[in-house]
Amino acid sequence: MTNETPIRTVLSPGRYVQGKGALARLGEFVAQIGQSPLLLTDDFVWDLLGERLTTSFTGGDAEVPRERFNGVASSGEIDRIVEVITQSGSDVIVAVGGGSTIDAAKAAGFLAGIRWVSVPTVASTDAPTSALAVVYTESGEFEEYRFFPRNPDLVLIDSQLVADAPARFLVAGFGDALATWLEARATSRSNSKTMAGGLPTQTGTALAKLSWDVLWENAPTALDAVEDGVVTPALDRAIEANTLLSGLGFESGGLAAAHAIHNGLTAAPQTHGLQHGEKVNIGSIAQLILEGAPEEEIRDFIVFTTKLGLPTTLTEIGLSTDDKHELRLIAEAATVPGETIHNMPFAVTADDVIAALTSLERFSRRIRAAAGLPEPVKYHAAH
Repeated sequence: MTNETPIRTVLSPGRYVQGKGALARLGEFVAQIGQSPLLLTDDFVWDLLGERLTTSFTGGDAEVPRERFNGVASSGEIDRIVEVITQSGSDVIVAVGGGSTIDAAKAAGFLAGIRWVSVPTVASTDAPTSALAVVYTESGEFEEYRFFPRNPDLVLIDSQLVADAPARFLVAGFGDALATWLEARATSRSNSKTMAGGLPTQTGTALAKLSWDVLWENAPTALDAVEDGVVTPALDRAIEANTLLSGLGFESGGLAAAHAIHNGLTAAPQTHGLQHGEKVNIGSIAQLILEGAPEEEIRDFIVFTTKLGLPTTLTEIGLSTDDKHELRLIAEAATVPGETIHNMPFAVTADDVIAALTSLERFSRRIRAAAGLPEPVKYHAAH
């Protein structure tokens, strides 16, 4: 019989390492965790960083075992990686790349009974620090969350890699991280369970708010640094906000409507190819509308995130208010039993989500026009 005594709990990675040139010390930190590492990367990351990774682990004298990640953290791909781990005898899997690579490694590492390490090459999501993985179908639709009994043993992020990556990845991270406070705030108000498996903690909620505050202060300047390919204090603060503060904040502070709507958006093929945080930003605006937040608060959020380069209209994620069928699919997927939208401090139906997404288009266009911001450009998914 399960003990249902209410608890409050905080989860965190074993160690977090961040800094310019940190990748050179990866082997040093992994050696404290396991003696037989297996690297998981896609081909692009391996072509870019393979030599540096090998040098970090072996001084360049030998190859370090590496497995190719095939691009989607699907059940089939995860099971394939488990087989590779079993055959290799590895005791720690080191995921180097984006959120999907990292989530696949977490899920496979758990199933194989070994430890796992996250090495994000971009600051585009807060996935690297968490004890959960988002699993998708082969075609990229949200399938499920998988929860694990522990977080990564190590999260290591090289600030220069973030500075060298396309700015769009950092901007997507802003969208993911800004949602953290909006969702933690809602979860705290409803006193609902968080992704850590307990009620919200003051720590989780405070870290979510700190992530928000850091980005409102530093995001534009950090984006300037990335455009120039340099690491500045503002960029380092933004990386920490996107990765660590947002990661701890969402997991121990709680998710609500914004991420549930993101998950719903994956059901619309028009949105495929967009970054996670780009779709989350639409979910954040929809959540504010669902809350009946003051117009000034929604206006400020739309203006700020538009200036950062995040989508603030349906048009920019490939949809329109005429896409009635897709909007219904999105809304129904966002409101299935167990989705985080039910952490809102009031009941939310599929019809409510459709209304919020529909009104978002006209509202955002009006706000953007009044602020002298550009007309939205239609997004076309590559098929």
